[in-house]
Amino acid sequence: MSGPFDFTGQHVFVAGGTSGINLGVAEAFAKAGAKVTVLSRKQDKVDAAVAKLKGHGAEAQGFAGDVRDAARIEAVFAEAVAGFGELNVLISGAAGNFPAPALGISPNGFKSVVDIDLLGTFHVVKAAFPHLKKPGGSIVNISAPQAYIPMDFQMHVCAAKAGVDMITRVGALEWGGFGVRLNSVVPGPIEDTEGMARLAPTPEAAEATRQSVPLGRYGTKDDIANTCMFLASPYATYISGAIIPVDGGWSLGGVAAMSATMKRAFMGQ
Repeated sequence: MSGPFDFTGQHVFVAGGTSGINLGVAEAFAKAGAKVTVLSRKQDKVDAAVAKLKGHGAEAQGFAGDVRDAARIEAVFAEAVAGFGELNVLISGAAGNFPAPALGISPNGFKSVVDIDLLGTFHVVKAAFPHLKKPGGSIVNISAPQAYIPMDFQMHVCAAKAGVDMITRVGALEWGGFGVRLNSVVPGPIEDTEGMARLAPTPEAAEATRQSVPLGRYGTKDDIANTCMFLASPYATYISGAIIPVDGGWSLGGVAAMSATMKRAFMGQ
């Protein structure tokens, strides 16, 4: 175990846990002693992530599956629990995004993002529920500031992530009686992620985004992982239904700077 959190022997499931922020979260739980299961669409990414987690000395397993496929997700959870026992923690972070003006998003493009982000989150949390420790189970949905801040070129993501936060809130209402907590973590600008590469695709955009953060820096994957571990820990047993920005204060007004640079990058304005 390293750091202030100890998840020794606990089973932590990370949906989308083979890359980016979600892999960083999986690694943090692995270092804290957890048995970690990861889920992603591609088997090669699953295998690479499992090897990396085992490199931290953790017990790890992984499964390939598309969060849009409810039957496959139910089967994955059954297999995961057969291997590592009931779930203590679920991190649901599968997501899709591409910047595009609203008039340039095809019906299939809009549907694809909603199906991955919103429907996928529903499939994951619903399939996990029967296998969660009760009481004591913790679900953390990885959301996005687009859930509550309108952003240029992000109509599809804004719609989907707003729904994800409502899954968190309604789940907290309905499942609190079972002793299961649901919360959303909302990453702001996080360095070395595919999402920021897409949303701030030029050096100018990246620097403008950094300057728009009140704390004056990009966040790290550890910043998100630490928040997830706190929410899953005994320190947070009375927190449920919360939407928690982890963004250095960026959501207080920084979106205007990103919007301006995105317009220049994508539309020449």
